Amino acid sequence: MYLSILEVNAEQLPKLAIVCGDPRRAKKIADKLENVKELAYAREYRTFVGSYKGVELAVVSHGVGCPGAAVCFEELIKGGVHTLIRVGTAGSYSAEHPAGSLIVSTGAIRTDGLTKQLVPDGFPAIGDSEVVQALYQAAQAQGGIVKKGLTVTLDVFFNGVVEFPHQQYKAAGALAVEMEIAALYVIAALRGVRAGAIVALDGYADADLAADYDPHTTAVSDAVEREIQAALEAIAALAL
Repeated sequence: MYLSILEVNAEQLPKLAIVCGDPRRAKKIADKLENVKELAYAREYRTFVGSYKGVELAVVSHGVGCPGAAVCFEELIKGGVHTLIRVGTAGSYSAEHPAGSLIVSTGAIRTDGLTKQLVPDGFPAIGDSEVVQALYQAAQAQGGIVKKGLTVTLDVFFNGVVEFPHQQYKAAGALAVEMEIAALYVIAALRGVRAGAIVALDGYADADLAADYDPHTTAVSDAVEREIQAALEAIAALAL
């Protein structure tokens, strides 16, 4: 089967995959693999295959936002991938979780537009319990602040004239906000595969805590390194 958006043959894909937004981050992850090969670079979708601790996996970038990311997830699943882990960044809702912290998403609050067109409003976006636990254990082993809990998936990056209710989601216990996890979890549920997600916090979404957004600090880059390593270790553990 030829996957026309990713521009790869399904026969080339392993059963496990790490997905991320940035094509440059996909290359960064792939550089940690053995026998790595770049299969394709089409639009925002950059695809590598290789192995980690003897486990074959794919690393694929999906771009920003649920619609484009959903195309990536759907094609990977059509290609036979049955376990997906998202590695990304997010904005924190709490001073207790500053930039450089890691959050493992147990479930996503669906404020995006895409999943509303896939499932009814009451349908939950929940991570696979085994994948989430493997990620959490692997992340704890990397050190630093690591939490697991609910994240918010939002389409908006820059504010408009409508005020988004970050304070309400913070009060309800959400830990952070990002732009793709709801799509991953809903599509995984619909297609009968496993998914989990880990994000490095790169600033504050809460207006009361917000400072100048800078994802290029040492604290953030260190956290990204830790989450990448956690994802790789989780993949290896899940393959056993």
